[in-house]
Amino acid sequence: MKITITGATGHLGTQIVKALSQLVPTTQLNLGVHTVSKATAFAAQGMSVMAMDYHDVASLKPVLADSDVFIYVPSKSHDSYSRVSEFENVIQAAETSRVKHILVMGFIADQVNNPFALSAFYGYVPRRLAASSLHYTIIRNALYADPLVPYLPELIERQNVIYPMADQALSFISQADSAAAFAKVATTPALLTDGRIYTLTQSQAYTMPALAQVLSDVTNQPIGYQPVTLSEFETMYNQGNEGHMLGSMYAGGAKGLLSEVSADYEIIMGQPAQSLHDFLQMTYRLEPKNH
Repeated sequence: MKITITGATGHLGTQIVKALSQLVPTTQLNLGVHTVSKATAFAAQGMSVMAMDYHDVASLKPVLADSDVFIYVPSKSHDSYSRVSEFENVIQAAETSRVKHILVMGFIADQVNNPFALSAFYGYVPRRLAASSLHYTIIRNALYADPLVPYLPELIERQNVIYPMADQALSFISQADSAAAFAKVATTPALLTDGRIYTLTQSQAYTMPALAQVLSDVTNQPIGYQPVTLSEFETMYNQGNEGHMLGSMYAGGAKGLLSEVSADYEIIMGQPAQSLHDFLQMTYRLEPKNH
């Protein structure tokens, strides 16, 4: 069996590779990466490591050739056009490289009325796959819980969650839980169903006052909810020109479009995803404290 993972040295990709290595021999894992030097530890474990570029179909074909399962994790880009262009290259390479099944990362912000800057891409993915000749499965992630951990010192200093979410809720999943589900689906024929779309979330979504309460409980610090405006939020977090993308995501959230809760994680893994409180409590203790 040959399982190919692209984006294998990114945050989620790395965890997917580690989760897969617990389920199958490492010699069955084939990694497509942009920078081979970042994957030396994986190569040392017996995994195949190949250089590739999402924007070069010719570089993708030998990486994907004869893969039984191909796990596609999109690159980090801030607009749908770039990601759709990348995905078209991936589809072309997969169709001509005899990929038997493609497992694609999606996101819950894929609704037709969602103002999120990448919503068009995530809405495009299932339609494009349906029009392809590929056997496919999609796993849609909720918001990653992981970025909340390094954000906690700032929230403690502000004493408030400031997301412009009005009275709507957010749904989360940890990257470790997401990766475990990807690995389980990729290696379980009964779960790797053609055309199936899974959605990974924890067992509940959180309004901002409820989120603030969880953060207060974890840190033992008073954290409330005092939202800033959308434009203020975009300006505050525009490092790397990500302000508009992040702001547009919470604009979708304020419409109630990031609050989906699904039992799919439990269907895949046989148990619920780790709760937000337990994840933060476990992870926050491991973080160096700057306050």
